[in-house]
Amino acid sequence: MLGESTTPLAEVHDLVMLDLDGVVYVSGTAIEGVPERLDRLVASGVHVAFVTNNASRPAATVADNLVRLGVRASATDVVTSAQAAARVLVDRLGPGSRVLVLGGSGLVSALEELGLVPETDPESSEVTAIVTGYGPDVLWKHVMRAAVRIRDGLPWVASNTDMSIPTAYGLAPGHGVLVKTLADFSGVRPTVAGKPSPPLLEETIRRVGGDRPLMVGDRLDTDIEGARAVGVDSLLVMTGVTGLAELAAATPRLRPTYVAATTEGLFTAHGAPQHEDGRTLLGGWEAGVTDGRLGVEGAGSPDDWWRVVAVAAWSHLDFSGTPADTSSLTVPGA
Repeated sequence: MLGESTTPLAEVHDLVMLDLDGVVYVSGTAIEGVPERLDRLVASGVHVAFVTNNASRPAATVADNLVRLGVRASATDVVTSAQAAARVLVDRLGPGSRVLVLGGSGLVSALEELGLVPETDPESSEVTAIVTGYGPDVLWKHVMRAAVRIRDGLPWVASNTDMSIPTAYGLAPGHGVLVKTLADFSGVRPTVAGKPSPPLLEETIRRVGGDRPLMVGDRLDTDIEGARAVGVDSLLVMTGVTGLAELAAATPRLRPTYVAATTEGLFTAHGAPQHEDGRTLLGGWEAGVTDGRLGVEGAGSPDDWWRVVAVAAWSHLDFSGTPADTSSLTVPGA
């Protein structure tokens, strides 16, 4: 239920697509070791792409922020859900089409990049579609008018459906809240460009190149599910929002190909846990579920600990239909 690679992943894959928050940085600070690891990837000839569902900022702005954090990046290394949405629209409508924008500057620049004409007046009769994305300055009166136009048949592309977004003051409502509001009112479901829908990762591969892509993420329901949607391998790192309980409760569509404690897992081989007498074994660790409670014994690397825990928990979930209780476990190094 986890992939096995006897060769380090960085030698197997020629494109590494990285989510940002929880993988590259947390709370505006680069995660320890990540800038140096990314330098190692680039030096080895691997293409590196930074993939974000946030549609509010142009790619150049995202790249500038990464540089401030000590990460080498340029605008061509960044692919946003706004760019994926623009690709969906230009493929459907053709260059030169006018599109109503409900969102931030990232959407405007993404449309212009592909030859579309952004329109910000919700009353415009010349638009042939609407695109929405996170935009903290969007006016409610524009939301109201857009909702009516969507209900009346204007084609709609949404950059993403993320229900929350990290801010300096904590987790706040994301663009998905607006998407739900518009959809509930209009009875229309949008075409979604961001993860876990395929367009964003497809656009990343198109722009950055690579025949053997790997998605690296911290979220099961966007990064990992998104990788599965386009048929590419994924590496879940435990530096972001996914914790032990979430990993143990992951259903098949949310399960990664590989698991590692940090992005150092890009430079290591990945053993596959083995089953023996009802226990799951790997690298000195032994895990199993007794009376619904997940337990682990032994000693070894943190990466192998996460792997035996994941596989033991998933085996129990698939057999019983109930997630294992992980409350008694202590994560190594925590």
